[in-house]
Amino acid sequence: DGDMYTFMNNENFEQIALSAEVLGDAVNYLIPNLKLKIEMFEERPVGIEMPITVEMRILETEPSIKGASVSNVGKPAKMESGLIVTVPAFISEGETIRVDTATGAYVERVR
Repeated sequence: DGDMYTFMNNENFEQIALSAEVLGDAVNYLIPNLKLKIEMFEERPVGIEMPITVEMRILETEPSIKGASVSNVGKPAKMESGLIVTVPAFISEGETIRVDTATGAYVERVR
């Protein structure tokens, strides 16, 4: 909602809103139904604890190249959150990959 992101407690369905400013770079990895831990200070939300990796779907990338699994050539891929990740040439649009939330780097293809 604008620059506010809403999170729901799965136990009591309470909703907590945090601004994009508070979340910082974590907004690049937020996708629907991602389970996170909300960091609290004096009973107020102050941030989130991101998982080490997240699984994200590729919305746009150049066509895959057959036999490219041998080379280390990368290409840009736009993820469902808008994040751009460099992926190997054999990765195709519509595939799901695992992305490191600390570095924004491609980890592996999810099968």
